[in-house]
Amino acid sequence: MSFKLGTGAFSIAIFFTVAACAASPDMQESSALLASSARQQQAEPPPDSAATYHFMLGYQAELGQDIDRALREYQTALQTDPSSREVKARLAGLYFGLGDLSNAARYAEEVGEGTGQDPQLLTQMAGILAGAGHPDRALQLMDQAIERNPERGESYFPKGIILLNLKRTEEAEQAVKQGLRYAPDSPVGHYYLGRISVEAGNAEQAIASFDRAIAVNPSFEPAYLAQSSLYESRQEKDKAIGVLQKYLRQVNPRNKEVRQHLVQLYISTKDYAGGLAELEKMLEQDPRDMDAQLRIALIYGEKKEFRKAIDRLTAILQSRPAELKVREYLAYLYEEMKEFPKAIEAYRYNIQLDPSFSDSHLHLGVLQYRLKNFPEATQHLSEAVRLNPTQPEPHIVLGLAYLQSNQLEKATQAFKEGIHHNPKNADLHFNLGTAYDKLDRFDDVIRAMEAALSLDPHHADALNYLGYSYAERGIKIEQALSLTKRAVALKPENGYYVDSLGWAFYKSGMLAEALTEIKRAVSLVGDDPVIYEHLGEIYVQQKNMKDAREAWLRSLELDPSNEKLVQRFRDQGMGDPTQEDRIKQAKRRVSEKIQDP
Repeated sequence: MSFKLGTGAFSIAIFFTVAACAASPDMQESSALLASSARQQQAEPPPDSAATYHFMLGYQAELGQDIDRALREYQTALQTDPSSREVKARLAGLYFGLGDLSNAARYAEEVGEGTGQDPQLLTQMAGILAGAGHPDRALQLMDQAIERNPERGESYFPKGIILLNLKRTEEAEQAVKQGLRYAPDSPVGHYYLGRISVEAGNAEQAIASFDRAIAVNPSFEPAYLAQSSLYESRQEKDKAIGVLQKYLRQVNPRNKEVRQHLVQLYISTKDYAGGLAELEKMLEQDPRDMDAQLRIALIYGEKKEFRKAIDRLTAILQSRPAELKVREYLAYLYEEMKEFPKAIEAYRYNIQLDPSFSDSHLHLGVLQYRLKNFPEATQHLSEAVRLNPTQPEPHIVLGLAYLQSNQLEKATQAFKEGIHHNPKNADLHFNLGTAYDKLDRFDDVIRAMEAALSLDPHHADALNYLGYSYAERGIKIEQALSLTKRAVALKPENGYYVDSLGWAFYKSGMLAEALTEIKRAVSLVGDDPVIYEHLGEIYVQQKNMKDAREAWLRSLELDPSNEKLVQRFRDQGMGDPTQEDRIKQAKRRVSEKIQDP
């Protein structure tokens, strides 16, 4: 929701709604402004009896919202009395409301021709002409209206709006101020003076004008909303909240849209208690308001009070079990609470209700992927791809699931299909590169990573992957250093990136720098066999065999299946690591884990 009132071609139309609000606080019409402007004038039928008859039929049809019949009757009345300004005015308003600006402007122009028109009628036709893209002619009619009755302050305000739309801000301000001299207690005038001040960049003067409009008429809604919007644009959200609270107290406590926006402001300021209080008031007014119930659940979710959020969502679903989005969020909360069977049940229930609901296929597939249930994961992710092929995420996770299942060709195809639908998605290109790496297609790895970086030069994973790949192969070492440095600069606390940088330093012969970075990687990541293997290799090159032996033993504790490291250990004269008690215990742990997953 936005309370901002623009200054485009249709802004003149807003004047009539604002004026209506000022005259009658209970009036809440939201129909097209200028279509209704003709209805606001007194219905004075043309003098001819036949014209009068058809005019009255048209007016009754208009009141009954039968616009087609109203147009027919007014056209018939106009055939009998072609000079009737009253009929033309009503036709102008109706056509404007229908969006037929050409006919609206034509009839408004005919009403404005000649002399003797009432200033209010001229004002209304000026509004239609301005909204239809004829501001210069609209200004002429406004000047005629002012000339007919110079002391009618209300005629100056729409002139100010038209001038403001034309970016003639100073003239607009002068016009509104002149109107306020004749109508000093007009909330509409003070409101539009505030709008002009906003456009002129004078926020304090705008706030003062909105305050004055509210003081003149405490029930004048537009001033509250404009002032709140101004405070919000200045990041003074507490003041915006205060204005909306005042509005709800003094104007319309049942305005749901305003209260919803107030809730959004509370949430944006992390005042969850305030947001919850307003939502509870909405439920007092309408206990069946599902949107309010859902927002309460969302706030509890934001506060990490998952059980309360779940209780709210469950209550909604008891009365409205077919609300798929509600159950989606319920499943997400179960995931957050690590209650995976309940999350799976919720997603599956949604799919039973609507097999084409792609969100539940996607999220169930992602959850099954996280739980390493790859066959079911690929089943639901494939369906999510089929239902919504332009969404990149299901392609990515589907490809990753195939990778984890060692179905490398299928993984490659999943990423390629995703790229077909999303050629500018860097993540898809990156993951395609990792699949090529497992297929030992290094030239394709380079192309995929370079494609990812061309789309997103700050893609840290691609920078790190390509840099480490070069370092590991001992090629393009300067480029490897550059790439890994850029990755670490983007994410300095990522220990794996730091390890890649250290390894690039090692490959370039900069052992001191390599040791510093690898030690930092150990401190950031903790127990990772590859990092300890790298650490041991650096110590070997520095002839520090004691620390090298300890680092490699730690690596083998973490991954006792690394036969290449076992042989490297022996080749360096460090003995047989498989005879060490710590390595034997590590192997037993791995064996027990395999037997009892």
